[in-house]
Amino acid sequence: MNVKFIKLAKLSLILIYLVIIAGAVVRMTGSGMGCPDWPKCFGYYIPPTDAKTLQWQPNRVFIKGQVIIYEESLQVAKNNFTTTGSFELNNWKPYLKHDYAKFNVWHTWIEYINRLLGALAGLATLALALFSIRFWKERKYISIVSLLVVFGMGFQAWLGATVVYSVLEPVKITTHMIMALVIVALLLLIIHKASQKNTQVLIAKSTQALVLSTLILTLIQIVLGTQVRQFVDDQLTLVGENAKNLWLENPSIQFYIHRSMSILVFLLNGYLFFDIRKKQLPFDKIKWIAFIIMLEIISGIAMYYFDFPFASQPLHLVLASVLFGIQFYLFLEATNKSKSHKSL
Repeated sequence: MNVKFIKLAKLSLILIYLVIIAGAVVRMTGSGMGCPDWPKCFGYYIPPTDAKTLQWQPNRVFIKGQVIIYEESLQVAKNNFTTTGSFELNNWKPYLKHDYAKFNVWHTWIEYINRLLGALAGLATLALALFSIRFWKERKYISIVSLLVVFGMGFQAWLGATVVYSVLEPVKITTHMIMALVIVALLLLIIHKASQKNTQVLIAKSTQALVLSTLILTLIQIVLGTQVRQFVDDQLTLVGENAKNLWLENPSIQFYIHRSMSILVFLLNGYLFFDIRKKQLPFDKIKWIAFIIMLEIISGIAMYYFDFPFASQPLHLVLASVLFGIQFYLFLEATNKSKSHKSL
């Protein structure tokens, strides 16, 4: 397979993970509503850096679609016009998607960078799909999956808009995260299929089932983790930033399930580690899986026993998404090593 195509697929994967990291930072800083509209930010392609930009002012030129905060509501310019000496309501229409009307320059730019990375990832995956067309006759499967990634990115963009319009509804945030992992899986599938070489290693069905079990367990843990995170966000709103010791004082049932299942994750992956070593299988990625799981456990313990040290929450989420990616690639290797493949 063309080396440039594989590099473009890897670049797309890196950009997706950067978007996941940026999204974790958005959650950590509470910047999800930094841009209350979509796809623009307060009606601008490049968001404002000063609150005055979002205030009504006399003798000022406004462009259709630009947004101001007026009497604790968002108002959108109906057309291009220049203001007079007084506010004229007929030049504006209220923003009806939600009633959130606050501006924080840091939150705005953190969310904007998140969206910018998403746009770059979208362009990279589009280029990947266009590039894949040349392999249609020889490797049609890769071309189809590349196109699916583009559709997935479009759907993910739409999900991002619904998250904003819902003012960060928990279910939509969880769906948004799962869709990001689906895109990661599709890109890894492309990279794996495009990089395959002639191999013929017999892998026991029991080992393949074990790899799949660890992958499914990680996905369940990620979903539970997003629910626990939402509970923590709710507690933050109730007790404040300075009372971190109270965030998990009376945790939800999801927290206990999530914590208990982490033991199962450790034991099952530990068993997989020794199974691979015992059978001398060519799966070096199991070492990375073991390392990341240890980091996950450490970050989880730090959040619970040391009152959420700085960046521990986004680190925990990012590690989980990286763990999912490595486990998925290991699953692809385990289910294909027993076959003989030819590279183009």
